[in-house]
Amino acid sequence: MIQCGKWPVGVCSWSLQTDVKGVADAMKQIGLSHVHLAVTPAVGEQGKEYLAAVKQQDWTISATMVNFPQEDYSTLDSIRVTGGIAPDDCWPQNRDLFFAAADITAELGVKYLSMHLGFLDHHDLAYARKFFERTKELADKAGQNDLILLLETGQESAADLQHFLKEFNHPSVGVNFDPANMILYDKGDPIEAVRVLAPWIKHIHIKDANRTQQIGTWGAEVPWGDGQVGMRAFLEALKEVGFEGVLAIEREAGDDRIGDIKLAAERLSQFTD
Repeated sequence: MIQCGKWPVGVCSWSLQTDVKGVADAMKQIGLSHVHLAVTPAVGEQGKEYLAAVKQQDWTISATMVNFPQEDYSTLDSIRVTGGIAPDDCWPQNRDLFFAAADITAELGVKYLSMHLGFLDHHDLAYARKFFERTKELADKAGQNDLILLLETGQESAADLQHFLKEFNHPSVGVNFDPANMILYDKGDPIEAVRVLAPWIKHIHIKDANRTQQIGTWGAEVPWGDGQVGMRAFLEALKEVGFEGVLAIEREAGDDRIGDIKLAAERLSQFTD
């Protein structure tokens, strides 16, 4: 098992763009035993084979992740409209998908289920009320299953997410912190964001990026340690706030994902607390 100081290092299964066997082979090649597991493929009749294959693996599943079919990440504008629980016409099926994912997560004995909630907007009261009501349905379901719903960072500033979490104040909600998303969405300094969101951070994505030079467009994801997150400063900040969870490497770009994930694991293993 690869460690970064006291933290176990894992990988996000979807980063490898393959089936369960392919994920298992890549993890063995890299030397990883922890995985942040995409759970959407396990939902429904068509997901039984996927779920059975997952159960055969000797993995520590640090969290599961659910995503929604309508989400369009092609531009910042498109994901603002289609992301998470925001689209009204998709809400009933997305709620059902989340509920099924929560049941599977509990069946697997996993504590955390992560997702992108969608863009927060405290200034539009009707929109904010809708988000509160829908998030409560999801959080209540997580609580009934003895789970923690993890909201992923990036689509809003740390201050806005903190405001939401304080107002929402639900015992079954935490944060999956992705430092690169703060840069990709141009939403602030990820190091400072760790301190702002520290009380809610339960799980970490290890991902790096460079900020856009053109307002309103995506930043660029790069291999861990090559971007503007600041690898050592980020890890020191996690240590400073007393983070005790898993670091899951996520790579969603590039032509050599296994190589980039292996490089990230090697760089993380060199950090000693």
